[in-house]
Amino acid sequence: MFSSQPAPIEFLTVEEVTEVDRALLTTEDKFRTRMALYSLRTLKKITESTGQSIESVTPEQIEDWIAQDDAIQQAIDSDGSFLTFFSRIMLSSLKPLRLIADEAGTSMESLSVEQVVKWFEKEAKTRLSQGNSPA
Repeated sequence: MFSSQPAPIEFLTVEEVTEVDRALLTTEDKFRTRMALYSLRTLKKITESTGQSIESVTPEQIEDWIAQDDAIQQAIDSDGSFLTFFSRIMLSSLKPLRLIADEAGTSMESLSVEQVVKWFEKEAKTRLSQGNSPA
């Protein structure tokens, strides 16, 4: 039987999803981790095509790239504000990616999925031990 439901949007690879799902994170923290990973992968693709560093990628370049991402085209087509909303979420992922890179003593371009997931786990444990809820 065929479903009239649209195919789910796939932002991450199976390996990335598995890595996030194995982490001891709340649903909100998993979402933030997934967005950071999608952002990192997208930023790496932008830098590969432009030859610039992640730090020098502009918000306009990010929005243009998202607008061309087939994985979310249906969402963009059905909701005119989705592109701006999603671009803002992706831009907000830059802050933790910078922190992760700084703590790892590397560039954002060099970050791995494992480093990103482990950082979000560490942050969640720290918040929990301090009695704080997710930001």
